[in-house]
Amino acid sequence: MAKTRKANKTRPEKAWGYHLIIDAADCDTDAIRSKETIAKFSKKLVSDIDMVAFGPPRIVHFGTGLQAGYTLVQLIETSNITAHFAEDTNDAYIDVFSCKTFNPKDALAVVKACFNPKSMKTRFIKRQA
Repeated sequence: MAKTRKANKTRPEKAWGYHLIIDAADCDTDAIRSKETIAKFSKKLVSDIDMVAFGPPRIVHFGTGLQAGYTLVQLIETSNITAHFAEDTNDAYIDVFSCKTFNPKDALAVVKACFNPKSMKTRFIKRQA
């Protein structure tokens, strides 16, 4: 069972982190199957949301059946960007988490430009423990 923490008067009132969750449906078939396109997406996303990459992205293809596809992990100096591209459905599941603020609209524009999803469901959460 988790311990309950007493309120900390020195804790800032704003969020500690910002988490954008994107479920992108029916993306461009060729784009989500291209390691090169996914690498370009990672680089453009990092740039357009004003982050700093911590090393190169890791892009690996694995899984079988419904789970098969590329997975992206890009560390950024303020946290991470992750994505999984489901080849069976042409869907993409993308997360951007950072303790530095960013504009979610900029991130969504990059997803649209790179993967051309037919629709997207998004959630933007302010995180604070």
